[in-house]
Amino acid sequence: MKRIPVKMVRKDLLDIPQYSLPAGFRIRLFEKGDEHSWARVETSVDEFKNEQTALEHFNKEFGPHLDEMSRRCVFIENENGEVIGTTTAWYGDLHGDGEVSGRIHWVGIVPEYQGKKLSKPLLSAAMNILANNHSKCYLTSQTTSYQAINMYLNYRFEPLLTEPSCHEAWSLLEDILNRKILK
Repeated sequence: MKRIPVKMVRKDLLDIPQYSLPAGFRIRLFEKGDEHSWARVETSVDEFKNEQTALEHFNKEFGPHLDEMSRRCVFIENENGEVIGTTTAWYGDLHGDGEVSGRIHWVGIVPEYQGKKLSKPLLSAAMNILANNHSKCYLTSQTTSYQAINMYLNYRFEPLLTEPSCHEAWSLLEDILNRKILK
C-alpha cells in the first residue's frame, strides 16, 4: 500500500471506550531509565533504524520533559515485567495557531505481541490521561498503519483533511478497511 501521512482528530474526550488488558499484562507509567525501553519498542516497529537513533530522538523530543513523561507516557509490560508496548498522551499545536490539544503520540507494540488485544487497553489508558488535561485530541499516522487507523475510527477519531493527498489517503483506507470514512 502507498504510504501517505494522515491526521485524525477527536473533537471531545467524553465517553472514551474502556478495555481491560488480558491476564498477565499490566499498564504502568514512565519511570527514569524507561527511555531505553521506549527506544527498543519503537525500533521493533520500524520507526527507527536502530535503538541508538531512537534513543537520540527520545532525548531530543522528551529529554527536557521527563517529569511530564512520568505522567503521560504509558507502557504495557508482559508477565515477566518486560516492556512490550508504549504510547504517550502528549500534546501539540495541530494547526500552528497556538492552540494546544492533546495528542496520541508514538504508539507501538512489539511485533510478537501484536494481535493479542493490547492496543485498545493501551489507547484507552492514554486517552484517559488526555481527558484529565485536554478537551480534544489528535494524532498523526499513515495509510500503511490501516489496522491502527481502523481502531482510531472506532474511538471516534475523524479524518482531518489538510492537503490534496488526504483524499487519496482516505480513499485507499476506505477500500482496504471496507468501510465508509469520508462523509
